Amino acid sequence: MTPSPEQVVLLGAQGRMGRRLAQDLRQAGYAVAGFDLPLDLEDLRHAVAAAQFVVLAVPVGAIAEAVAAVAPALGPSTILMDIASVKLLPLAAMLTATTTPVVGLHPLFGPDTTAPLPVAVVPGRDHEAVGTAFTLLTRLGYAPFHTTAEDHDRAMAYVQGLNFLTTVAYLCAAPDIDLAPYLTPSFRRRMDAAAKLVGEDAALFTALVEANPFSLEAARRFRSYLNVAAGGDLDLAARKAETMLWWWRATTTGGP
Repeated sequence: MTPSPEQVVLLGAQGRMGRRLAQDLRQAGYAVAGFDLPLDLEDLRHAVAAAQFVVLAVPVGAIAEAVAAVAPALGPSTILMDIASVKLLPLAAMLTATTTPVVGLHPLFGPDTTAPLPVAVVPGRDHEAVGTAFTLLTRLGYAPFHTTAEDHDRAMAYVQGLNFLTTVAYLCAAPDIDLAPYLTPSFRRRMDAAAKLVGEDAALFTALVEANPFSLEAARRFRSYLNVAAGGDLDLAARKAETMLWWWRATTTGGP
């Protein structure tokens, strides 16, 4: 069976990002065959055999099982992709279980985001597959960019992992008094973010921290600077922090 370049199999189609991807794919003219638990392996593998793209929109802990489900039906030109928030572990699982093209993706936006829509693209197997994935993502209105699995996971250990770890620790360190009368606007903004991060997405971020091999390195680095500040060298720590804001200023102003 010859795969159709307009056919996409989406595993995890009922998840929040799965639904977003299915919607965007269909709006761009692709035919989407969506699957979720409980899987009908016969139907799934029949759809995979006819598809040009197979996208795993499943939790990182389910990647190996998802790969095992689709691997037997992958054609020589079918591109297998995942959208997990870590890349080393999923890519290893996909490359180990297959001999066909593999590309790692990470959409750096949420199910309800309108713009910007950046997507990290990590090569796995077959250089041409990366270009094909770029074409697909561009047609969806996304903004793909190249990176490596290691660079991606090091960055996400800070952007997602350390953000979650420090928020958890920050909440745990609250004094045993009623803080309600003392709330400031900046504290309210932080608590709004913390309420979603910990109150709604704790299980998701816990799994991502555990799956990222650079999480502990990021935590130890944070602890070393916390010790500097806690030791009384707050001015030193603040000056160091100021020098590290260059990348944020470049992002928000459009230049260095």
